[in-house]
Amino acid sequence: MVNDLFDAINTGKGKEKLGVVLGALIDYTVTHFQHEEREMKTHGFPGFAKHKEEHDALTKQVGDVRQKFAAGSNAALSAEVMAFLKNWLIKHIMGTDKAYTAFLVSKGVK
Repeated sequence: MVNDLFDAINTGKGKEKLGVVLGALIDYTVTHFQHEEREMKTHGFPGFAKHKEEHDALTKQVGDVRQKFAAGSNAALSAEVMAFLKNWLIKHIMGTDKAYTAFLVSKGVK
């Protein structure tokens, strides 16, 4: 998603691609977060509550961006989505998600 949107912005097609990226992002957040949260709860991950708060905040951000898009997309919104995706990739997926990986692996989750 990050690469697709970045390429579209660089070729002047950010607006056209933004709707597709937002749809994929919304679908992904719902399924990804549900799966993560189910695994953390099932195996008693001690940091579940804090991690769930992060998911809720990220879900709210996606919803806010979707509302802005529905109200009329613009180049600044493409940049905002790009920044959001980059932040999510670096801070959440590469950072916070790593915190529960070792725990779940120790419980036999693959």
